[in-house]
Amino acid sequence: MEQRRGLVAGAIAYGIWGVFPFYFHALAPAPAVEVLAHRILWALLVCLVLLTALRRWGAVAAVLRSPRQRGLLAVAAVVIAVNWGVYVHGVASGHVLEASLGYFVNPLVTVLLGVVVLRERLRRLQWVAVAVGTVAVTVITVDLGRPPWIALLLAASFATYGLMKNRLGQVAGADGKGVDAITSLSVETLLLGVPAAAAVAVLTATGGSTFTTEGPGHTLLLALTGVTTVVPLVLFAVAASRVPLSTIGLLQYLTPVLQFGCALVLGERMAASQWAGFALVWVALLLLSTDALRGRRRPVPVPA
Repeated sequence: MEQRRGLVAGAIAYGIWGVFPFYFHALAPAPAVEVLAHRILWALLVCLVLLTALRRWGAVAAVLRSPRQRGLLAVAAVVIAVNWGVYVHGVASGHVLEASLGYFVNPLVTVLLGVVVLRERLRRLQWVAVAVGTVAVTVITVDLGRPPWIALLLAASFATYGLMKNRLGQVAGADGKGVDAITSLSVETLLLGVPAAAAVAVLTATGGSTFTTEGPGHTLLLALTGVTTVVPLVLFAVAASRVPLSTIGLLQYLTPVLQFGCALVLGERMAASQWAGFALVWVALLLLSTDALRGRRRPVPVPA
């Protein structure tokens, strides 16, 4: 029963992340910087409510007293802000397919980070997967006439975010404990709160804010970015504690698959060469999944 609940929670979490293109598309004409700022501020508000309800303020204080935990979360906050901002820009500019590619490529970048930063040794099948993924990105670059910057930035920023969380899990705080998902996100949004508030203030002062100019529906959608940020993370935490890692690893692909479908529904089209590039990425992911299902652990990223 517990595993079934975890599976449902995980599927809902990845499903929510998967349909984000529809949500952010509905936020037009808000610029990406405004959406990012509101997402940070409203997520912070939701976190503050949860911290109060769950009596976790002591955990936040312990993290803030730990230089190492605080430093890792500061880096995590910066890279997740980059990830969120690039993703919103990708949706707003009609590049949802490229954004979905970023999350397809992310596991490959995560594996590479493990080699470069953590000095991990890859198995043969993992090297083959990375090689196929590199060919895929090359094919897509030739087709586009430029590197797929949105996809690469999303993959790199999220892989770095995962690396920071990996390192964070190995560091005990001032209270001798690790950092749970709510506390982590609370500290991250707290660190980003001042620049986010400044961005909203500047947009409002210069007439660039859409928060109160596009009707109550638009205002509500911007305000709900906090809930849509925190809820899937909580559901993921529920899943991660109840479902085997191999299952979570397969569930993660639900997000880019749904994003890919969203792109097609939103009217984006792909040339044959782009299909070839995506097909190569899927082959690379199949190789990684095969390697994982052989009983070996691999990193599992958590979408923004």
